[in-house]
Amino acid sequence: MNALVPLPVLLPLLATGLELALGPRFPRGRRVVSVVVLSAVLALSVVLLIAADTHGPLAVHLGDFAPPLGITLVADRLSGLMLTVSSAVTLCVLVYSLGQGMADRDERAPLAVFHPAYLVLVSGVSCIFLAGDLVNLYVGFEIMLVASFVLLTLGGTGSRLRAGSTYVMVSLISSMVFFTAAALTYAAAGTVNLAQLAVRLAELPLGVRTLLEGALLTVFAVKAAVFPLAAWLPDSYPTAPAPVTAVFAGLLTKVGVYCMLRTETLLFPGNRLGHLLLAAALASLVIGVLGAVAQTDLKRLLSFVLISHIGYMVFGIGLGSRAGLGGAIVYVVHHITVQTALFLVAGLIERRAGTTELTRVGGLARAAPALAALFLLPALNLAGIPPMSGFIGKLQLLRAGVATSGGWAYTLVAAAVLTSLITLYVMAKVWNLAFWRAAPPEGPARGTVLEERDTHDDCGDDSGDVSPQDERPGGARGGPAGQAVTATLFGRAITVTTDRLPPTMTWAAAALVLLSLAYTVLGGPLTSLTDRAAAELLQRSPYIEAVLGR
Repeated sequence: MNALVPLPVLLPLLATGLELALGPRFPRGRRVVSVVVLSAVLALSVVLLIAADTHGPLAVHLGDFAPPLGITLVADRLSGLMLTVSSAVTLCVLVYSLGQGMADRDERAPLAVFHPAYLVLVSGVSCIFLAGDLVNLYVGFEIMLVASFVLLTLGGTGSRLRAGSTYVMVSLISSMVFFTAAALTYAAAGTVNLAQLAVRLAELPLGVRTLLEGALLTVFAVKAAVFPLAAWLPDSYPTAPAPVTAVFAGLLTKVGVYCMLRTETLLFPGNRLGHLLLAAALASLVIGVLGAVAQTDLKRLLSFVLISHIGYMVFGIGLGSRAGLGGAIVYVVHHITVQTALFLVAGLIERRAGTTELTRVGGLARAAPALAALFLLPALNLAGIPPMSGFIGKLQLLRAGVATSGGWAYTLVAAAVLTSLITLYVMAKVWNLAFWRAAPPEGPARGTVLEERDTHDDCGDDSGDVSPQDERPGGARGGPAGQAVTATLFGRAITVTTDRLPPTMTWAAAALVLLSLAYTVLGGPLTSLTDRAAAELLQRSPYIEAVLGR
């Protein structure tokens, strides 16, 4: 069974090589390869989760080199659960992108770019979840980030290049800090293997441990978009195509949360920086949701809601108790699925109405009732309406906060309740503007151009000067006056079909909505599993024994 642990990392990389070998002449073959490989990764993730839950953590030393020399991959309950959820989400997003006809639309692209980059992204995420040492964790982040740079800037339009530049700069700086932190850890402890660090870090002076913990937390807080290190997110994600934005917002930020869960329990037990984490959680909850209130573009609104709800997860980590960690894991699972579903639905709204600017959308409840249902269910789930999974996760966190007691815990409990109420208000605002009210007379007409090639980029004009009348919702440029110009994949002109949404896109979004509802139906087994995962994190010994054989 241990031999299966590396496969979620290796299979997408092997498929990437196969797709590059196929070249642009076999688009159907590349699509089949992508779907089959991600389905296999999902099946493997389920097998690893069941095995880790039944028999304990599974560890493999690649090349049979023992720590600290070799690369160690470990699958325990937490990593198995994260792998399973992320595999299901990435598979649904891939199917959605196929339905949108996103891959291989630009004839000038020398290779099929979207599918290989997407598979590399999946491999990097899997590597992070399974990494058993800091260097391999760093490598996983770099694999993920290189692929995300490509996906974020596909098409080369001005808005995407500007957003991608911000994302690249923030990511490179955080990677430098991460590499420095890993080097300092090796200098202090003589190893980067997580299991060995769990033993050796306790022997270091308190100041050194605090320095290393603070450096790693800073890196992971940037990746997770924890306030005040989240300013890059609202300007980077909304410009990308809907599938790319969905997988970035739903999954990539949770990679940072996962790393915080892993290091705070395995490497730095005792919750010494718990008050700092609670303060960051409070700021994320309140400032993020207030930022969402002020937005009129659906993608930017969801981006601010994302920042806010990261605060719930950090809240559980900051508490440091079994109940708090269990609630945080439940909320991570819930939020990955629901947030991804909402961004996919935003893509459907954009395709149906021609824009995500809420002031220019209306009447969708009557015009597209299925689309209205696909938005309403995850929106209520995100707001925490009983008995949905969002309510289950929030209730666990609130109970953990009350049980912990203390000023910080009670303050976070109050902030969590207030944030949930304001989230409900924000979702009701979107519903009223986009679905319930009548369509505004100046709204986009049938046959609206979604995006045209950025003429400034094609002509080699780097000045970046854009007149106000050329600005369009979504940040793209060009196109006739009065027509909405928003995100597609390669920047080619695409016409909206307002009578009927592509069924593959609709069913892929519906699958994620149904998955989020399944968490509610299976709430008992899910919370039991996350409670066992939290207990395993706090015990630490099962992980250490699986890796070191003690």
